[in-house]
Amino acid sequence: MPHTMLPGGVRYRANGRAFAHIAAFHPELTALRRDLHAHPELGFEEAYTSSRVIAALRACGVDEVHTHIGKTGVVAVIHGQQRGSGRMLGLRADMDALPMTEHNTFPWRSSKPGLMHGCGHDGHVAMLVGAARYLAHTRQFDGTAVLVFQPGEEGFAGAKAMIDDGLFDRFPVDSIYAMHNWPHMRPGQVGINPGPMMAAADRITIHIAGKGGHGAHAYLAVDPVLVAAHIITAVQSIVSRNVRPLDSAVISLCAMQAGDVGAFSVLPGEATLVGTVRTFSPAIQAMVERRLNELCSAVALGFGATASVVYERIYPATINTAPEAEFAANVAERLVGPDQLDREMDPSMGAEDFSFMLQAKPGAYLRLGQGDENGVGSCFLHNSRYDFNDEVLPLGAALHASLIEQGMPLAGAE
Repeated sequence: MPHTMLPGGVRYRANGRAFAHIAAFHPELTALRRDLHAHPELGFEEAYTSSRVIAALRACGVDEVHTHIGKTGVVAVIHGQQRGSGRMLGLRADMDALPMTEHNTFPWRSSKPGLMHGCGHDGHVAMLVGAARYLAHTRQFDGTAVLVFQPGEEGFAGAKAMIDDGLFDRFPVDSIYAMHNWPHMRPGQVGINPGPMMAAADRITIHIAGKGGHGAHAYLAVDPVLVAAHIITAVQSIVSRNVRPLDSAVISLCAMQAGDVGAFSVLPGEATLVGTVRTFSPAIQAMVERRLNELCSAVALGFGATASVVYERIYPATINTAPEAEFAANVAERLVGPDQLDREMDPSMGAEDFSFMLQAKPGAYLRLGQGDENGVGSCFLHNSRYDFNDEVLPLGAALHASLIEQGMPLAGAE
């Protein structure tokens, strides 16, 4: 089984023609990935990134390149040696960066203050470009491959924008797959499960209206800061007392705004709390929304104030369809071996807008290990010193390509 040597003597193993082929142009994928890292762009602003992707795809010899789908999205189409199966499979990579300052010092660090590829989308793009190059050269499949380079995953719902712009009407894939690097897994490992992979992400805004006054005469006021404090504490009871222990939910109130820090003796008239709710089940999601409204109103009323809750459903849960998850797991097992595959990976309470694509089409979302040995010591996602591990580029590209080849096999192919 071919292998790649990682820094420190760590090895990951990978099998198959696709990996061996793609490993030959590993340096070029690394150069592309680092160039993208140095030029991060926010969602729907990926002009440079899209131009690099378009140029790379055309150089690869794909059959079609479609642009401006979902604003800055790009789609490549590659036809197999045969198309008698009528099958069409999709692969997706996200392209956008984060509004954060990078603290790395390597030569390919961000050239844009306040912007950073802190989640590895630069690596995701490079892996899918690598798969495009291999598939366009070999075409060892029966059907059509659709490669989706998606903008705006980081809070902009770029997947939904592409769908609303006719993505699946123009490219009616039978199923679609995506993967995300995972620093807590060592290189060569792949994780998946046949159900929820990422949680739904909802935004909550709680507005409390009291009565302002002088801090020395609090009895004449209705203190919204006090109400907010009780709401912050009470909200934590929703999960512990309303969610079945075998289920999962998280409620985090992450920001509070009230008063003026320069006015130490002034009680404000209003306070606002902002936070997030993470769930996997629509039923639990609905229950949490209902209980937040009930509890916040009741707590505020007890103090003579009022509270209103704005509950915004941002991203749905990312839920793999079981047959496609089983297929993707089998593909990964052939590539990395059973000892490097976790078929029952724990879901994350993070969120991912690939969920919109999985609501529209069957498919699966995988995680690709890229951390240090045993997954310990790597900066996690959204860390200011994070960087994508270029050593896994051939493996990720080969996994993408293998999904196409094994999902639409040529007659007589192994």
